[in-house]
Amino acid sequence: MIDEREILRRRDMRDVFTFTIDPADAKDFDDALSFAVQEDGSYQIGVHIADVSFYVRPNTDVDDEAYKRGTSTYLVDRVIPMLPEELCNDKCSLRPGEDKLCMSVIFQMNADAQVLKYKICRTVIRSDARLNYDEAQAIIKSERSVIGPLSVRCRSVVGPTSGVHPLFGVPLEQALSVLNTLASKLRAERIANGALTIEQDEIRFHLDENNHPTDIYFEHPNEAHHLIEEFMLLANKTVAKAVGSGRPFVYRVHDLPDAGKLEELKKFKKRYGRHVQQQTLDLLLIRAQAKAVYSTYNIGHYGLAFTHYTHFTSPIRRYPDLMVHRLVDKYILTGKPISLTREELENKCEHCSACEQEAAQAERDSVKFFQALWMADHIDEVFVGHITSIVDFGFFVQLDESRCEGLIHMMLIEHPEDFVLGDQVRVKVVRVDINRSQIDFEFA
Repeated sequence: MIDEREILRRRDMRDVFTFTIDPADAKDFDDALSFAVQEDGSYQIGVHIADVSFYVRPNTDVDDEAYKRGTSTYLVDRVIPMLPEELCNDKCSLRPGEDKLCMSVIFQMNADAQVLKYKICRTVIRSDARLNYDEAQAIIKSERSVIGPLSVRCRSVVGPTSGVHPLFGVPLEQALSVLNTLASKLRAERIANGALTIEQDEIRFHLDENNHPTDIYFEHPNEAHHLIEEFMLLANKTVAKAVGSGRPFVYRVHDLPDAGKLEELKKFKKRYGRHVQQQTLDLLLIRAQAKAVYSTYNIGHYGLAFTHYTHFTSPIRRYPDLMVHRLVDKYILTGKPISLTREELENKCEHCSACEQEAAQAERDSVKFFQALWMADHIDEVFVGHITSIVDFGFFVQLDESRCEGLIHMMLIEHPEDFVLGDQVRVKVVRVDINRSQIDFEFA
């Protein structure tokens, strides 16, 4: 139970319609949206983020371990959380029907998705509904026939399968419809300002009882994903701008892309573009990009086309977000001085960037390992793929259906000059080294 005195110190949002949208298998819900229509026809939209900083105090054992890990790591068959499960899946998780402490950005917006005003504050919320992305998408599209029994739990009320949950006079359908429209306008504005819009499907595996992959499938971002993404981006940008550039702060920065690689991409696209898959062009564009990192020096975020950006919305799984919450408390909510110098804060940023890259590599290695496990069951089978990389010792080919990538050794290629990056080829699986996650092909 949350101490009543702590609730009284916060803005009480428990009577405002609030819900979460997360992956179906998620257990830690660190962000929620609230929605209300104002008397003047504008919308009050709250982005509510689990107040991890209330539970995890600096210089404690839990904080030290969270900093050491830097981030949660999501492997194919398991999650290595940044925080103890009691915190990430229980006390901090914004589960429906439970009072939860949050750090929130509450926006007043008009129908054109313009922010009329906002407030950053500590709140107490009570989520009314928990949806996964497929359920939210079905409601947005009003595809009632495919919704089925929702995982929604509205306090003591279990909503009907129609997807309409009229709590506090605000149906879930109305809230999702308005929020989706606003998110579409926010997204269009970002793109118009020069933001990159490279979207990649997320690879998933069906595993049997022995954790052996039986199938590979992909999740493509839909409108429900974009809805959540745009409001999280808006909250992150707003917090960074509210702090300003004159004080030591944790920014999420993204430098300009490599000019040489961009020029190579332009030449390649001009020569072969009409014959190459968009997926290959996107891959080359990604390779040309600088890595986004954490820094106290704000150089803006090239990929998002933002002058100010930070990570505020996932403190359950990212330590930089927890640092940002603590800095927001000092700079905006209490006015107390921070105890860290800029140099100390920059060192923490560098550590968190390194942890993020290590976790990302572990996640890629996990995917490659399970792809190799899957391909081991398909020796001598023929697949269609595209050449994704040409190196001295051979061609790397990514299969279209499974996105598994393997090597055709140069000794097996009679006329390598006849091939270019992005060419479609038919290959046969000839060898799989599971321990090294290596797959070998030959031309079929």
